[in-house]
Amino acid sequence: MPRKLVVLLASAVLFSLSTSLPAAQALTPQEVTLEALSEKSFNGSDLKLIKLLNQTSRYTKHSITYRSDDLRVSGVLYTPKGKGPFPGVVLGHGYIDTRIYQNGQGMRSEQDYLASRGYVVLHTDYRNHSFGDNDPESQLKFRMDYSADVINAGLALKSSKIRTLNKNRIAYMGRSMGGGIGFNVAVAKSAEGVFSSYTLFAPTSSNYVENFIKWGRGNADRAHPLIKFVGLPEDNPAFWASVSPKNYWAQVSAPIMIHHGDKDKSCPIRWARAATKGLKAAGKDVTLHIYKGEGHNLAAGWAKAMDRSIEFMGRNWPSQG
Repeated sequence: MPRKLVVLLASAVLFSLSTSLPAAQALTPQEVTLEALSEKSFNGSDLKLIKLLNQTSRYTKHSITYRSDDLRVSGVLYTPKGKGPFPGVVLGHGYIDTRIYQNGQGMRSEQDYLASRGYVVLHTDYRNHSFGDNDPESQLKFRMDYSADVINAGLALKSSKIRTLNKNRIAYMGRSMGGGIGFNVAVAKSAEGVFSSYTLFAPTSSNYVENFIKWGRGNADRAHPLIKFVGLPEDNPAFWASVSPKNYWAQVSAPIMIHHGDKDKSCPIRWARAATKGLKAAGKDVTLHIYKGEGHNLAAGWAKAMDRSIEFMGRNWPSQG
């Protein structure tokens, strides 16, 4: 084969490899662990109202952005009508394909319910969603980046100019993937004090291996980059343990309430039971409410779950608030 053709072929192969690899190859596995999240410095700030979306007799709704790491993350903000001071809640939604996701999508019933009852509500879209900035390394971060976005959302509220917000009273509520993110945030020592409590609806597993088996192993687009980055769970168990909140329950400092249907086919009830058992064994304040006959989305039990959540958040506000 002529030397020139060999060089051209080699160049083509190298180009193919470089373009098929995610930009995150500069990232190291140590940077995406729960230990790294626990040592991370957060910079949530610069909360900006972008567009008025809706006004009712009870609240005003805006699309917003805030700073998280070096990115601008979008979301929606509800501010109740009145003088306040009102407590705040950050909402973290479940998985929705970023190609179809729209600003504020997910947990819309919870948004309205809470805002109508006097809560300042910041629903984060997470990075790579809606009109916020993209993080090309996100696929390899095991939701630690979304976890940072949640923590920074809480800090952005605390540093905001919302005069009617009681900045000492901010809680977190997450659903499905957002529930799993809640576990991450709850065990992150550097996030201690951002949220006074965590309310989690049908959370994903606190053992990340189970999440990978459920949604990753059989999906080449998701699995291949992760396997290339850190290896399979059976090949690199230490890493997979380092991204599983179940191994860090001792670091939880705020109460957790979990709502879960016993017929959930997406996130099986055994995941919630295992998390509850682990938290109790670590001496933590955790409550699990099981809704008989309910699936991943609570139907008949949803209103009761929300009433329980409001009582739970109210019971755990800091006394100085």
